Amino acid sequence: MTALRILFLGTAELSCASLDALVGDERFHVAAVVTQPDRPKGRELKPQPSPVKTLALRLGLPVLQPARARDDTFIAELRKFRPELLVVVAYGQILPPAVLELPRFGCLNVHTSLLPKYRGAAPIQRAIANGDTETGVTILKLDAGLDTGPILSQRHTPIRPDDDSATLHDRLAGLGAELLVQTIPDYVTGKIPPVPQPAEGASYAAKIKKEDGRIDWHQPARVIWNRLRAFTPWPGAFTFLPPPSPAGPASARAEGAFPKPQLLKIWKAEVVEMSGEAGEILQVDKTGIVAGCGRDALRILELQREGGRRLSAEQFLAGHALKPGERFVA
Repeated sequence: MTALRILFLGTAELSCASLDALVGDERFHVAAVVTQPDRPKGRELKPQPSPVKTLALRLGLPVLQPARARDDTFIAELRKFRPELLVVVAYGQILPPAVLELPRFGCLNVHTSLLPKYRGAAPIQRAIANGDTETGVTILKLDAGLDTGPILSQRHTPIRPDDDSATLHDRLAGLGAELLVQTIPDYVTGKIPPVPQPAEGASYAAKIKKEDGRIDWHQPARVIWNRLRAFTPWPGAFTFLPPPSPAGPASARAEGAFPKPQLLKIWKAEVVEMSGEAGEILQVDKTGIVAGCGRDALRILELQREGGRRLSAEQFLAGHALKPGERFVA
């Protein structure tokens, strides 16, 4: 049997497991990889390759990096590879009809939610933030809409209490890769017909912004805890340490020379049944820093001051004298 000729489109770390699985399966031949152009990163803003480009080069695969997937020159280049199937995983651009219609078996996508729930850019984070106890992956056939194409297969996985977006991302990447290589052979032989998505239950997972990580202490502790897990490692759940009391002569204070609140990133926490004012520090000991919320309280277990290291609460308190009655700054 001749290996199925595939073009792979992906950019983010999520894509790598699927690319690796396809290359490692003799039923498939990955003819080339399409990924986003190198982007400036780091303090020196040097162009850096995407995770998929790094993996593709290590695997010895041709790499295409069009600035726009709608570019006619790029589409003409794709045709030269004579693909039978396109596989798209976290590529980062909407594909035009000319690309979708290029291979005879169309384009398949690995999406990290149980569609039609959480279409869009951030399904992993939104599922955790909303307190869901289950999510999964979907293999769908792409159409002109945003994650609206018909479904070929799905696989479920629980969202565990110790999951954050990083751990769930890695598990879903692996599940998606496994399901992809299982689904393709039956799809191309007609054993798995595409099933239109139901209209009921559709929702959109908007892209995450840095401000999403800001903690609103007036929310219930469980809501804050879910959001903390959802936005770890990026953008991180954050609040601000109360500034120390102003020191120095009254003239300096009058001119506005007051210490500023310091950003505090919270890495791990747990919900506790205590009550107090929103953002108020209720308890400080080696077990953690307990802060009041709109309902119940949050015990902070791991945290990081801006410019500092990630520390346990006990380590943090050794160098920062927080006291009950102080309040985190919104």
